[in-house]
Amino acid sequence: MLDSPYVRRVAVALLTAEVPFVHRPISLFRHIDAFSKINPLLKAPTLVADDGTVVTDSGVILDYLGCVFPRIAALSPSPPALRLRAARATGLALTAMEKAVQLHYERALRPPEKQHEPWRARVASQLDAALVALDRETPTSGWIAGPELGIADITAACAFGFVRGVIGDLVEAAQFGRLGAFSARAEALPAFRQAPAADGLAAPVVLTH
Repeated sequence: MLDSPYVRRVAVALLTAEVPFVHRPISLFRHIDAFSKINPLLKAPTLVADDGTVVTDSGVILDYLGCVFPRIAALSPSPPALRLRAARATGLALTAMEKAVQLHYERALRPPEKQHEPWRARVASQLDAALVALDRETPTSGWIAGPELGIADITAACAFGFVRGVIGDLVEAAQFGRLGAFSARAEALPAFRQAPAADGLAAPVVLTH
């Protein structure tokens, strides 16, 4: 589902690079049997390659796609200094995603009497630290590792969009002004608008020119 920031980062990358794909929005919770037939690990995103090979984890999927499609590879800079900058921002954004998802699941899936406040506070502190650092990394103009949108930018915007949309009541988004303005610029791009963070919506099939 595109309401998963991990699924969305892959979809936005594919749309940005104009790589043809078919998106099947299957819920990990409402459609367990259907998802299990594709991937018994019940982990999204899951890529089914043209030869039927099943690949899991957004980072692994993007790494494979980068080997197959030069336009995906081009979303990561080649110069070491820029690649390091992009890698740092991507790592921060992925940490923010992970901690935000943990907080969401803790609240949405675990009964109140089984929620452990010290654990929740620890995760919330990690999320805040990731967002503070990511806020410093996001530029006021252009993109994180150069003039063109890249994986780092896509990941940062998808992470912040998830935080605001799903656990916005737990995070004071206004304190991350740079990240908020940066994400707004990204969300205005066609690839982001074509893959909104919505439950059940399929990203459009993209055909190469």
